[in-house]
Amino acid sequence: MLFFKSYLLPRIIQYIVVILIGTTVVFVVPRLMPTDPVQKTLELVALQGTYIDPEAVEKLRETLKELYGLKGTLFEQYIAFWKRLFKGDFGPSFAQFPTPVMDLIRISLPWTTVLLLLTTTLSWVIGNILGGLAGYFSNQRWARVLEGVAMVIRPVPYYIVALGLLIIFAFAFPIFPVGGGLSVGRELHLTLDLLLDIVRHAFLPALSLVLVGSSVWFMTMRLLVSNIVREDYVLYAQVGGISDREIVFRYTIRNALLPQITGLALSLGQIFSGALITEQVFAYPGLGTLLYNSVSRGDYNLLMGITLLSIIGIATGVLIIDLIYPLFDPRIRYR
Repeated sequence: MLFFKSYLLPRIIQYIVVILIGTTVVFVVPRLMPTDPVQKTLELVALQGTYIDPEAVEKLRETLKELYGLKGTLFEQYIAFWKRLFKGDFGPSFAQFPTPVMDLIRISLPWTTVLLLLTTTLSWVIGNILGGLAGYFSNQRWARVLEGVAMVIRPVPYYIVALGLLIIFAFAFPIFPVGGGLSVGRELHLTLDLLLDIVRHAFLPALSLVLVGSSVWFMTMRLLVSNIVREDYVLYAQVGGISDREIVFRYTIRNALLPQITGLALSLGQIFSGALITEQVFAYPGLGTLLYNSVSRGDYNLLMGITLLSIIGIATGVLIIDLIYPLFDPRIRYR
């Protein structure tokens, strides 16, 4: 009971408040945009050259407002927005009318989830292990070489890395496809050939994300470990004759992992917003491409859907990490 009142309940309340505030911001901000989706749709109808009676135009306007959730006052729209939200309904996409927003997200989400879940986890593991080793053996030549490579890659924007890989391995040496998620015209039947085709298309986007991500985790872990190796308990372990391998993994890296675990939770939550520019560079059919299209076309139903999923994902990741922190750090208690 004490655990529920003093530890679990405050964090659940904080989680709900964050989602409520984030959802309200997602609702308000698109309505401040200068574009009017109803008027834009009517203009597209008019451009087709078909004459429509003014009364029919007004009826169409009212129908579109109700369909887009723009009917009534701002408060009435807000209440209607929450009613739709509880049903998992973000309305139709403006740019791809009348396709529902959730259908578009459902198509793009698996591509981004597989790509970012794999690359985020892989770069976190590689960066932390190499960073921990380089921080402990900082005087070794190989550690200085790794640090130099990471310092060169880290400040480079990941889309520059993506463009470089694209130029080298898709144009200069056409080993991998230029873009897309799979070959044009291929049917989605679960076969080994299809999986290999998907891997070939995803390899360069994944490599660009892993290179930059590993460098970031590497530098952070190296900095944390370089401070931990000066602690008394590490020096005592060295004097006591404990092997360097055991000290690195049981004393230094383990104690430096807490902030890295928090960063991992935030990174996994951001999967729901996609790797925007990387997906654009490689024409990858993920949420990042979908988000870019929603912004460029003023499709704020789609924009709200993707942004809200990202908010819920990040908030959920933080809540889960907050609840399991005592499993990683014995100094934290459920109290």
